[in-house]
Amino acid sequence: MQTRKGIVAFSLFLAGFWALLAGALLAKGGFYIGKHEGDTIHLADLVLRQAAGEWPHLDYMTPIGVLATAPIAFFAAQGMGLGMSILAAQAAVAALLLLPIWWIGITRLQAGWAMLYGAICLVMTMALVHGEPLPGISISMHYNRWAWVLSFLAITTVLLPPQGRGTGKAGRVADGLILGLCVAGLALIKVTYVAAFLPAILAGLLIRRDWRALKSALVAGLLVILLLTILAGPGFWLAYFGDMISVATEGDRLYPQASLTGVIIAPAYLGGSFLAIFSVVLLRQCGRQGEGLILLLLVPGFFYATFQNFGNDPQWMYLLGVLMLALRPEPGVENGWGWNMRLAVTLAACAAFALSLPSALNLTFSPFRHLALNPAEYDLLLPAKPEHDDIFFAKERNERPYGEISRPLAGADLEDPPVMLLGEQLPVCALERGTVTYLDAVGREIEAAGFAGRAIYHADLMSGIWLFGDFQRLHGAAPWRYSGVPGFEEADYLLVSFCPIVRVSRDGILGEVAKTGVGLKEVYRGNDFLLLEIQRP
Repeated sequence: MQTRKGIVAFSLFLAGFWALLAGALLAKGGFYIGKHEGDTIHLADLVLRQAAGEWPHLDYMTPIGVLATAPIAFFAAQGMGLGMSILAAQAAVAALLLLPIWWIGITRLQAGWAMLYGAICLVMTMALVHGEPLPGISISMHYNRWAWVLSFLAITTVLLPPQGRGTGKAGRVADGLILGLCVAGLALIKVTYVAAFLPAILAGLLIRRDWRALKSALVAGLLVILLLTILAGPGFWLAYFGDMISVATEGDRLYPQASLTGVIIAPAYLGGSFLAIFSVVLLRQCGRQGEGLILLLLVPGFFYATFQNFGNDPQWMYLLGVLMLALRPEPGVENGWGWNMRLAVTLAACAAFALSLPSALNLTFSPFRHLALNPAEYDLLLPAKPEHDDIFFAKERNERPYGEISRPLAGADLEDPPVMLLGEQLPVCALERGTVTYLDAVGREIEAAGFAGRAIYHADLMSGIWLFGDFQRLHGAAPWRYSGVPGFEEADYLLVSFCPIVRVSRDGILGEVAKTGVGLKEVYRGNDFLLLEIQRP
């Protein structure tokens, strides 16, 4: 983008599009989720701990990095309710990304494609659904969207050759700063993306022999490490590494959904896999050997990041479409078979957009669907926390909690035998719907029974029972339990649900508790749970 007119038009578009999406987010005055209530409770646990001054990894166990929740926690710490904190953080993160998006647009893309690229990045940052074509409003896995956008910025910087003002010394330094800050951001949001894309990014810099950008990227990354070490202490990094190792080697769920092989060759993904490889071939045949090689190195990272994300939505295809449009050769270039390579590359870009369109439209429309929904159909998510009366969940999904009880066929063995607790066989059951209603009812009942102010360990997937009553937060707990019993040593009581959110988590926790040698004494029995006093030697 060389002309002043084009730069002005792009700048106005970015500012206007950000304002449109931010206005749609904030105008509702609260946040109304339509699905993934459990994930939202998990996020609330993370955010409110961080807003209270706790540090992830040091004060509670999580593989999710500090920057995944820090923007939301910042607004919550200023006294803003959780719902508006979530929405304000979306807009604030997008605002911070406007400058690198603008720089990449004016140094690497024509005006039209720069606008498309900017729109993709802003929509991904401020959407109110994680992706896929399912339309329900959700903040679940927002950090995956943010990480994709940082990955897009880094990949575009290293893969597309700079033009005009981007070719000077200052331009190379600016590129390096974008790369270093983006990779550091990925490391502090979700390390999966660093593992997926850092090799290709480094290879791209080496292929281009861009030593100035490499040096400035290293400086930017080291400054981020230094700053965080000053703020959190050197033990932060060991704790972060320990949480990731624990989750990767001991967790109950080592990957979210489909297998890596499935993400590559399953019918829903095979077309995109073929398109990615075909795009590499096309770039090589039209004279873009360096760019084709970098894209080839990126493809395994695309597959791996998709595999690691729940839903397995291949959101890299939005980026692939823009990259192919930006790398089209001049008219008249043909390959050995006589193909018009400009047309072939254009068709590959169109195929990428066509394959990704359902997810892209879902992301784009989500802030406006949220703005138009009817608040009367929603209830408070955290009624025990009146300061957070701006976040709501859909009544129809939670009015009547129900669980599913597994019963073996006659003569058959259960895959997982029932668990015994104090001589009582626990049901082989899992809560299927009504998570918020169930946790709220349990919290109210325990509080009314005289256990307010106590530290309660919930034997289940999530430890956020403290959000549903006047209970202590457990230092060292895991808002989302992957393995072990983190935080158990701080607890006074053990809460055991007859029909937990995830039965394997409940049963695994009870097995770990038995290994500690503590005594358990029943002090309260509800219709749906037991409350046990923890008796330590």
